[in-house]
Amino acid sequence: MAADHHSEPVFSPTGRLFARRVDHPWLCLVVGALITVLAASGYRDPGWARRLLEQAGLAEAKDEPAQPRGPAGRGLGRINRGRGPAVGRGDAVLVVESPAIFTRAGAAALRQIVSRIESLDSVAGVTWLDQAPPLNVFGLPEPILPRGAATPSRFKVARDRAVEHPLVVGQLLSPDGRTLVMLVRFDWAYVDDEADVTDTLLATARSAAAEHPAVPLEMWLTGSVPIRLEWMRSREANERTFQLIAYGLILALSALLFRGLSVVLVTAAAPVIGVLWTMGLIRCFGLQDNPFSHVILPILLSLVGFADSVHMMVDIRRGLAAGLTPREACHRGLATVGVACFLTMITTAIGMASLSLARHDAVRDFGWSCVIGVAATWVAVMAVLPLCCVTRWGRVLAKGAGREAIGGQLPRIQRGIDFTLRRPRITSAVAIGLLAACGLVALRLQPDDRKATILPMGSPAQLALDRLDKTLGGLDVCSADIEWTDDSLTPPDVADIVTAVEEVVAAEPLLGHPLSIRRLIDSLPGEGPVRERMALLDLLPPPLKQSLYDPDARSARVTFRVQDKGTVVYKPTFDRVDARLREIAARHPGVTIGLSGEPIWRWRDLYHVVMDLARSLGTAAIEILAVMVVAFRSLRLGLIAIVPNMLPLAAAAAWMVFTGQPLDIVSVCALTICLGIAVDDTIHFLSRYRFEMAQGIPRMDAIRQAFAEVGTGMIMTTIVLVVGFSSVLISDNRDHRAFAMLGVVTLSIALLCDLFCLPALVAVFDRDRSEPVGVLPTSPPPPEAAPIRARSLVES
Repeated sequence: MAADHHSEPVFSPTGRLFARRVDHPWLCLVVGALITVLAASGYRDPGWARRLLEQAGLAEAKDEPAQPRGPAGRGLGRINRGRGPAVGRGDAVLVVESPAIFTRAGAAALRQIVSRIESLDSVAGVTWLDQAPPLNVFGLPEPILPRGAATPSRFKVARDRAVEHPLVVGQLLSPDGRTLVMLVRFDWAYVDDEADVTDTLLATARSAAAEHPAVPLEMWLTGSVPIRLEWMRSREANERTFQLIAYGLILALSALLFRGLSVVLVTAAAPVIGVLWTMGLIRCFGLQDNPFSHVILPILLSLVGFADSVHMMVDIRRGLAAGLTPREACHRGLATVGVACFLTMITTAIGMASLSLARHDAVRDFGWSCVIGVAATWVAVMAVLPLCCVTRWGRVLAKGAGREAIGGQLPRIQRGIDFTLRRPRITSAVAIGLLAACGLVALRLQPDDRKATILPMGSPAQLALDRLDKTLGGLDVCSADIEWTDDSLTPPDVADIVTAVEEVVAAEPLLGHPLSIRRLIDSLPGEGPVRERMALLDLLPPPLKQSLYDPDARSARVTFRVQDKGTVVYKPTFDRVDARLREIAARHPGVTIGLSGEPIWRWRDLYHVVMDLARSLGTAAIEILAVMVVAFRSLRLGLIAIVPNMLPLAAAAAWMVFTGQPLDIVSVCALTICLGIAVDDTIHFLSRYRFEMAQGIPRMDAIRQAFAEVGTGMIMTTIVLVVGFSSVLISDNRDHRAFAMLGVVTLSIALLCDLFCLPALVAVFDRDRSEPVGVLPTSPPPPEAAPIRARSLVES
């Protein structure tokens, strides 16, 4: 016989253990003090814990390149400056556009710009047209831009020669002769501020150009150092701005939903403390220098912690409104909701910990930071919230209970749930069908990455990248590297291989301005096949020759430019080129030919990185399933939970396909983390459902009772999470916007799945064969679904 609704509730041993925490407030204070001391040590001495782990052999030492001195050195030592053109390399690239480059006034203006830039203490040198190596058999210096009072006709000849010069066109000058680049090298011993390598340099160039008003000049600054600094500035600005916006929106929305400021302050206290603890603890392990740790991580943890606080507060307020004392209400909340929060902490941590399996350092560090943060935030919620509730402050928390903005709408939502419960088989079939359909669409996603995605839209560095793509074929320089081990390979043989490789590169429209010894030899006086003129290379400057052909090292190289169009666009090109280079190498025993450069890394290694993350997402899903099976002691419930938690991810991936979004590191991180968050509502619902079933309530009543108990918390937390993520949508950083949008889409769909699909799935699959399907009781669920006893759990 079903138990009476008002009989004594049955709590699990874990629930009773959590409930006893209220009777030992000193223990919560001690734990909080210890974590505070650890967090403070991270602010005082970042990385001390990691150093101890490295000394003990429990962690690998990180490779930290020598950092430049001064504030500008923060993170710049990690910059991959790339190969650069064969004529030189630069820490920064000044892009100059003018129709008057090959005029007397234009040449004078450009030389004055270079002179002013080189006068800066922070600049070690500038490579531009005047420094292009000479290509004549005598090695005589020949400036590209004529000097002195040269006539217009001489400048026209100089322009024609420049666009035929293999070390100029496509390297330092655009084919139309209207855009040139200046490669700036910094003397890091004299760099004391970030402005020295960005703003001061650009201002100096523009000041020099202003002294020649008759010459129209436009300038932009890009390159490895400006791009890195632009990203750092954007990150620091976003860190402050969006945290304030997100927290303000969360507090305002929570005050509206709870109808009381005191409740909001108590509910928000725990996640705030958890975030502060986390930012100190990750510094202990040297994890603070991460592109996501400054904007995404604090907002993410505050939202996760606030969600747990809301669930706990809703239950405590319900107890207070029913006549329990604050201590008794906390006992009840910890015994029921506390267990569910513990499970959500584990599943969320598993989802985030799966990121630690990635090959990408930043992703791994972000995963561990999230794990630390989720654990710290959970401890804060479980320690701080009960402490606040058992004080005098707890007496005012019952005000407004039952009058929450969401609670008043539950009857309307209940009607929608009842609609699906009357048709559970149809609802379940639709949910499973949508999961399969969205999963098939998601298979069309392709890994992609672009350099410009880390830059704010419209920033100088991003605009310069666009100009270089259009005029010079891109900023990045890649190469086909030829190596051989056979001493019998003669210079003519090398010439044949280099010629074949260059022809493969030149045949691809997306690969610009190939440069090799073949082009150098063709530009020298004389006629005949390249293989018969290899001796002419000895007449060139040794550094120039060795940059493309080094017989002592048994290597040669063909360089080419690549635009910032992304991996998806370039993948077919790189696949074709790689296959043809393998064919060439196969015809010459002992010869290997491989592609190298940052875009090549994105094409080859990024695919594996993203696939690793995708596999970690699958691993996290399996681990979460296992945790739920063990926690609920039911394989059936664990399998049921798959559909409402995987459908939001599949739907978000399908949305990415339809909107043309790429599958990059940011999106996979977002999906993995959203899985850990989305499963929280499922756990709260199933945990309450199991509790109601343990009281002997009929199954369909238990489903409806579970919603009546946790529905308010589920809806409120999702609204807060969505609003919090939405605040980041106005960021000028593409990665932040992509992360936030995926969070909004995934969590919104997850709520709909938990409200309408999960009850139907439970009604169909978690039942005895003899039980009818789709038959609801005629009476609505009682307003206070859970029995509330008027004495402490410890008293029993």
